[in-house]
Amino acid sequence: MTRPLLALALAAGLAACDRPEEPAEAARAPEDQTVVATKSDADIPPWLSPTDPMEPARWLASRELGRPAPEVGSQADHLRHSLARAKDAFIEDPRMVANRTVQLGQMLAEAGTPEPYADLLDGLEAVAAVTTRKQLFGEMCQQYYNTRRQGADRATALARLTERYAAQGSGDHTPAPGPSPGDAR
Repeated sequence: MTRPLLALALAAGLAACDRPEEPAEAARAPEDQTVVATKSDADIPPWLSPTDPMEPARWLASRELGRPAPEVGSQADHLRHSLARAKDAFIEDPRMVANRTVQLGQMLAEAGTPEPYADLLDGLEAVAAVTTRKQLFGEMCQQYYNTRRQGADRATALARLTERYAAQGSGDHTPAPGPSPGDAR
């Protein structure tokens, strides 16, 4: 896939996932929003929809394994903790972060530089931790991918992103103190 087509596909995917909730859906009572599983465990969807009954961490582990992952186990548990931390670091919800992680993982694999999903998620969370502002996970994924495609290895790409995000600061812009009355001479 050429770079312009890949960028277009990524942008389309990002736009589709950020669609606002329909007013009728938001007005329904919680019991009306109960999801009934329509797929067997063997059918791991390619993308995790907002109504998919599978937990994001288990879905992410299943996608990486290529078969249903157990609900408990080191991989699912690690991803569960990573996604819980992601709620504090990123604007997107855990389902969206899981989808973006798979998307980034697929893009890197197609480029010949595959990385485990847990490593991607943990590495980008560490980048986001250098600032107190919540970040856009999809944007950070794109920056990481672009940096890797420019020839940087994993450690270098993460270091460059960390430096870039650290430059954002905390967002608390306190003006420098003005000159004191005695300084005006």
